[in-house]
Amino acid sequence: MSLHTQYLESFLRSQFYMLRMDGPLPLPYRHYIAIMKLVKTGENNWSLPELVHAVVLLAHYHALASFVFGSGINPERDPEISNGFRLISVNNFCVCDLANDNNIENASLSGSNFGIVDSLSELEALMERMKRLQEEREDEEASQEEMSTRFEKEKKESLFVVSGDTFHSFPHSDFEDDMIITSDVSRYIEDPGFGYEDFARRGEEHLPTFRAQDYTWENHGFSLVNRLYSDIGHLLDEKFRMVYNLTYNTMATHEDVDTTMLRRALFNYVHCMFGIRYDDYDYGEVNQLLERSLKVYIKTVTCYPERTTKRMYDSYWRQFKHSEKVHVNLLLMEARMQAELLYALRAITRHLT
Repeated sequence: MSLHTQYLESFLRSQFYMLRMDGPLPLPYRHYIAIMKLVKTGENNWSLPELVHAVVLLAHYHALASFVFGSGINPERDPEISNGFRLISVNNFCVCDLANDNNIENASLSGSNFGIVDSLSELEALMERMKRLQEEREDEEASQEEMSTRFEKEKKESLFVVSGDTFHSFPHSDFEDDMIITSDVSRYIEDPGFGYEDFARRGEEHLPTFRAQDYTWENHGFSLVNRLYSDIGHLLDEKFRMVYNLTYNTMATHEDVDTTMLRRALFNYVHCMFGIRYDDYDYGEVNQLLERSLKVYIKTVTCYPERTTKRMYDSYWRQFKHSEKVHVNLLLMEARMQAELLYALRAITRHLT
């Protein structure tokens, strides 16, 4: 995160407030929830402020797991090493070198793992698609019916984007050779099968949709959080806005590039995977801007972060700098957190009414 210092400051302020400053939950409870990412009711009843505090902590650490695994901070198992783990490297640089971004970026341009010509043409093609979409948007806007149809198409297709160790059942996958080995944490959990499930089953005709206009963070979630857990809403809102608007106007070796369209596609695709639709967004842009390998990476990092591999990380936007891919992971993390908060806070709002 130190590659993006403005965001890091905002992130640390909100995390410190959740864990250390005045709030509904006692300090030991906060750290227990952070470690276990698990809230169990039973022997005690939770007040609404305590519940909101717990929900914010859960959403924060669920999303943070996506960033940690997606950025290669998590060690991979290696049977040839005595302790069973090795540090993930990015183009022969270990994670201890990630703070020195210049080395990483130079390696990404010369590493033997990548086809330079292919990655350059890939970059140029992406920029050409962005330019074409911008021109089409200026010439003629899609109708509400068209945008609704495109969202439903993208939402259904997201259910068929496979991730992690499910690759082996798809013979044409570029990732079928990946070995996913995760650490054994079963001794610490009561339900090993508990985890992410798609919001709808494949083949269902009418998939549920969460219309963002009916319950937005800005108009609903923010005020509820701030009312029940003082000031955290301002800190979260600052963080969401910071990552959404963060830009250096660069794409790999190109400068003075407006990346708004690309950032919005990444953020909205995560929400689309969770069934959240923005009426004013044309989801046809997602299909134009996000290639299949990137969609696979996004779904894995967002929904099954423990399955993320270096090969997935390397497979998309191969000409982009490491810092730019970290920027992608920051967007995915915050979009994932906001999606979880929207569902949880909407449920609390319904309970109150």
